Amino acid sequence: MASAEAWDDSPDAVLYPGEAELISRAVDKRRREFRTARHCARRALHQLGLPPVAVLRGERGEPQWPPGVVGSLTHCSGYRAAAIARSSVIRALGIDAEPNEPLPTGVLDTIALTEEQRRLSQLAAADPTTCWDRLLFSAKESVYKAWFPLTRRWLGFEDATVTITGNAADPARGSFAARLLVPGLTHTGHPLTQLDGRWLRSGQLLITAIALSATQPR
Repeated sequence: MASAEAWDDSPDAVLYPGEAELISRAVDKRRREFRTARHCARRALHQLGLPPVAVLRGERGEPQWPPGVVGSLTHCSGYRAAAIARSSVIRALGIDAEPNEPLPTGVLDTIALTEEQRRLSQLAAADPTTCWDRLLFSAKESVYKAWFPLTRRWLGFEDATVTITGNAADPARGSFAARLLVPGLTHTGHPLTQLDGRWLRSGQLLITAIALSATQPR
């Protein structure tokens, strides 16, 4: 696996053929985020000994990687990142970064099941410094990014229930498990019932990640 990250928009970041058309109507902030995330992707490809290529978008906006490569991109205010791997080692990747800030009013009811909201209240009582609602949102974003390339199917926020676990030794990092509530068959015919990930709070950032091993049965 390889990853690259950036905390600002490098002047060395450029768009490759086909990429500029994808954001031709976007505002400048969105264009800079897009360009730097692609720059991170090419840095990660270089780490794996692969040539730089344009990273275009698929039918649901997912990044299109070279044959034999899986990966994921993320960007939020002040942070952009890419993670990739050879598909012979990792079957699916999903990463997401969010600011450690509460979700806007009303969003939690849209993205969280009742049981998830109950678990978030318990987590918040134990650690009010982590915005657990935003962490849940990030985890579900990572779940979808790992799910879609495997199944080619939409997954709504209500289609997975996520259990977040802290780390007593290190409160700023932990794990999460996403139990899928809809049938999921990968394009190889393997059933997909759960995705497991890790999370990290670093400064003002919340970061979640899922890496599904190519040898993992589910």
